[in-house]
Amino acid sequence: MKFTLSAQDPASKARAGIIRTDHGEIPTPIFMPVGTAGTVKAVRQTELSNDIQAKIILGNTYHLFLRPGQDILKKAGGLHKFMNWQAPILTDSGGYQVFSLANTRKIKEEGVEFRSHIDGSKHFFTPEKAMDIQRHIGADIVMAFDECTPYPCEKKYARNSMHMTHRWLDRCIADMDSHDPYYGYTQTLFPIVQGSVYPDLRRESAEYIASREQAGNAIGGLSVGEPAEMMYEMTELVCGILPADKPRYLMGVGTPANILECIALGIDMFDCVMPTRNARNGMLFTDEGIINIKNKRWDTDFSAIDDTITPDYSKAYLRHLFVCGEILGAQIASVHNLKFYLWLVGRAREQILAGTFSEWKKEMVQKLTIRR
Repeated sequence: MKFTLSAQDPASKARAGIIRTDHGEIPTPIFMPVGTAGTVKAVRQTELSNDIQAKIILGNTYHLFLRPGQDILKKAGGLHKFMNWQAPILTDSGGYQVFSLANTRKIKEEGVEFRSHIDGSKHFFTPEKAMDIQRHIGADIVMAFDECTPYPCEKKYARNSMHMTHRWLDRCIADMDSHDPYYGYTQTLFPIVQGSVYPDLRRESAEYIASREQAGNAIGGLSVGEPAEMMYEMTELVCGILPADKPRYLMGVGTPANILECIALGIDMFDCVMPTRNARNGMLFTDEGIINIKNKRWDTDFSAIDDTITPDYSKAYLRHLFVCGEILGAQIASVHNLKFYLWLVGRAREQILAGTFSEWKKEMVQKLTIRR
């Protein structure tokens, strides 16, 4: 994997670049649709490629480990072939599931024991196991195994967890360096900065992660309930330490406004379930604000859902589909939201290249938070 920095906004830390992988180029800043179990919910791969123009998607190590499992993925030739997706894939490490399965897991130095949310069966993830699963999946970018701490979190716990995440990272790097990929193309490891919302811990973690000299770096443990301003503060601090010549990935973020604010702080890559999850509940993102399509006010509004993103269907028709419980409603809304997110980061990139990002960002953030 190679990263080339193309431009930086003169009035902020926003930057535009290109990530080159064996499965294609990724222009940054970029948003990655979340394909948890080998599918972006309610969206076909042809729509992802042609309509949404996604350049990279995310797969989930925990879910793909449980179903379909490593054996099937390897027999299929990896997730790219299994799901018929030719562009790059990034996989998380399972660390977030460790966080979300708090009631059914036990964390120790060796790894994490947890119970499947499907059938209650016991499993044990070590850093080495997380790497092996991601080799079976065949992702272009794989994430180091970490613990995502909750918010709020006592500082002592956050410190101990961070140091364990660093030790796990060393094991991940050793394992990746000692094994070849299964499918003949390059797999790149990203470490993850932790430290909760404590500036000194975030600084220590960012310095350690930078010292490991991997090809890209991620920031985890944010967007877990902390105030947005606190998330921005931690992101800015970490971006000031992580090397500028490598891509920076802020995990699990976020709203359109969050994304623009964090691009301004120096982030290159984002993922979040929000566009598809909110779409299935009738919430649409547009450049004029947020629409709850279930509201009665759209009953006879025959204007396009969005003149730029989704001109082919009216608000009244989409509301009708949701009222009737038709699956097509969730599909149209999901494609719309993902198209909007990709449009938004694409416009941000254009503004960065033109040197006009900061003023454009201010105007857009105001629009994006309006509820209609």
